[in-house]
Amino acid sequence: MLALTTRRVLRIAAVVVAVPLALGLAGAAALRLQFAGTPAGWARTTGHDALWMGHAWVDGRRTEADVRALAVRLRASGIRDVYVHSGPFKYDGTLPPDRYANAGNFLKWWRKNVPGVRVSAWLGQTVNDNGKLHLSLADTATRARVVAGARDLVSLGFDGIHYDFEPVPDGDESFLKVLRETRQAIGDRPLSVATQQIEPLTGMRAPAALAIGHDKYWTPDYFRRVVGLTDQVAIMTYDSGTPLPSLYGGYVARQASLALGLVPEDKTLLIGAPAYHDHGVAYLDWAESVENAAEGARLALSEHGPRTEFGLALYVDFAATEEDWREYERAWVRGGAGGSVESSGGRPDVRTAVAPPR
Repeated sequence: MLALTTRRVLRIAAVVVAVPLALGLAGAAALRLQFAGTPAGWARTTGHDALWMGHAWVDGRRTEADVRALAVRLRASGIRDVYVHSGPFKYDGTLPPDRYANAGNFLKWWRKNVPGVRVSAWLGQTVNDNGKLHLSLADTATRARVVAGARDLVSLGFDGIHYDFEPVPDGDESFLKVLRETRQAIGDRPLSVATQQIEPLTGMRAPAALAIGHDKYWTPDYFRRVVGLTDQVAIMTYDSGTPLPSLYGGYVARQASLALGLVPEDKTLLIGAPAYHDHGVAYLDWAESVENAAEGARLALSEHGPRTEFGLALYVDFAATEEDWREYERAWVRGGAGGSVESSGGRPDVRTAVAPPR
């Protein structure tokens, strides 16, 4: 009897181990297949890319010489928008002017040296050790202060507002209210959002949230609602947890394919590319790269068909290496081929780039 019970326990334990292992292997195989094939030659930049930029540009550490140096870099790219970190908000939603004390000078230098690239204020908040927002977007007064801060920045001269509140729970109505209220405050200026990843397969969101303590994914329905309230969405397609370059490329292709079916053609869809190297786990630094993100995006775009309002968003300027910029130019600007950019809307004057300011 004891032997029978022991065998039954062992069988149950084997099933408990085997089922998630089989699902994991099946998921890995699906991602690898998603990264198979050859992208179309036309699937590359159309001059609608973006770059996240650090706080040093608006707090006085950067100079006009730094802007001029970056301008050379951007002329060799398809970057049309930059998001300059100008926060974070305080816990009550206020945005003190001393957090962007040099923004006026920066914007003057930018208009002079980089007139063809729009600059939005990148705004977010700090989180606690449990990955929770310190400020409450559900609080009406807090939300009003957030919107007032955004209004102040466009009044100062920023072209638009780029929000990066994370993590935002799937279905969160308070975040949607922030977007609606910000639209009313800034009018037709660009409003963009750094979004969480789209649920790769139906039913994955809940167990993933249970495992990590907060929502990593948004359902397609919630993602579509955010898109409807903005001009641009930039999916943060990094920190995927995929251990191999081919799996990461497949993961990006999956995210891009889902998003292309959810974002109307009159909105800009940006695929985040990891131009940073501090994932905290060595294999993630190896697996996730700008080149693999570009290739995944190209494969998804090739399957979907030509689209103008589609690009890469590089995260982030102060961590990007020369190799990151070379991968961006080779795999996305040139589409994996030599020669000058000739894509519709792309910048034709691809030149030798210089190192970005640090």
